[in-house]
Amino acid sequence: MIKRLQRKFIAIAMGSLFVILLVILAAVNGVTYYQMNQNADNLLTLLAQNEGKFPELERGMRPPKELGPNPAHFSEETPFETRYFLVKTNQEGTISQIDTGHIAAVDSSKAREYAQTVLESGSTGGYLDQYKYLVQEKTYGTLILFLDRGTQLQSSLSLLLLSSGIALATLMVMLLLVSLLSRRAIRPVIESMEKQKRFITDASHEIKTPLAIISANAEVLELTGGPSEWTQSIQNQVGRLGGLVQSLLTLSRMEEDAGALRFTDFVLSDAVEETAQSFAALAQSQGKTLSLSIRPGLVMKGEESGIRQVVSILLDNAVKYASPESRISLFLSGQGKYAKLEVKNACDPVPSDLDSLFDRFYRADSSRSRDTGGYGIGLSVAKAVVEAHKGRISAQKDGEGAVCFQAVLPLG
Repeated sequence: MIKRLQRKFIAIAMGSLFVILLVILAAVNGVTYYQMNQNADNLLTLLAQNEGKFPELERGMRPPKELGPNPAHFSEETPFETRYFLVKTNQEGTISQIDTGHIAAVDSSKAREYAQTVLESGSTGGYLDQYKYLVQEKTYGTLILFLDRGTQLQSSLSLLLLSSGIALATLMVMLLLVSLLSRRAIRPVIESMEKQKRFITDASHEIKTPLAIISANAEVLELTGGPSEWTQSIQNQVGRLGGLVQSLLTLSRMEEDAGALRFTDFVLSDAVEETAQSFAALAQSQGKTLSLSIRPGLVMKGEESGIRQVVSILLDNAVKYASPESRISLFLSGQGKYAKLEVKNACDPVPSDLDSLFDRFYRADSSRSRDTGGYGIGLSVAKAVVEAHKGRISAQKDGEGAVCFQAVLPLG
């Protein structure tokens, strides 16, 4: 239980940190890429308005308005730092001019190929390799501008890799710190759980002694004065309290010392069938029918007594709460590396909150629980046993007026 709580704390802490870092990464890199794109669009627009040339900008002059309200990226050096080439076509679509004087990596033939690719695509803007392009219609034909963004794209990729590396390193360091400090963080919860466990254990042992004395006194009264309804009632209540104490001890052991269970290989099919057969007469005495469908030969590695207890709890619950003159069905099947145990019974009415049935001392119908002698902890024990075997248990409606308890257990 404590280890599960510790793992859950680590998972929540690391999950929260991962989401925060992911948002920061997306924001930083997204804003950077957007600004880079906006800068390229502004430069292309400016070049297109000036027929492929930058306007002369004297020292101290403000940048052109086309560059936006905050053109900090534009200066007297921008025309010398920007690498671009252009292609012009006439009204018939024939290339009439190619200018590669502002770039060294592209010659005229390469520029012609790029221009033809853009014209065939019909797009007015976008990326082609590392070049961002803009297509504008002019009176003489079409102007196609290509702006080299290789350096900027490489810088954006470097920023992405660097920030991702820093985020990953941060996650690893935080995982180490959270793992080391998680037990200290949940120490109050651990102390509370340990106190609760000690209280249950100590109280259970303390209760056993007066129960034994009460039972012995009742037997003496029966020997001296003969059995009566009062002595029988005392013995019944002593038995109920003894069963409750034993269930509490079992639940505490399963939740806290699941790693100490003695797992052995045993034939699950035989264990389930033998346990279920003992409930056939009980069901019949109450006018109910128990049917079994068990796949033979299923072998499981686990604590056989615990699994038998799960079967007993589920069948005992079904016999107690099944509708009169109804059928109780038990199914055991194999699905790959797992075994599936199902217990179905008619129930009127079906509890509205089936998940709560596994809570300690929960009773869907208090009056019926008192009549049947239950004290609302059996299903909690069954859940603890199943989870100690790395399995899962659930309850769900099975059609109208029926409930099905399903336990999935690993065979290996």
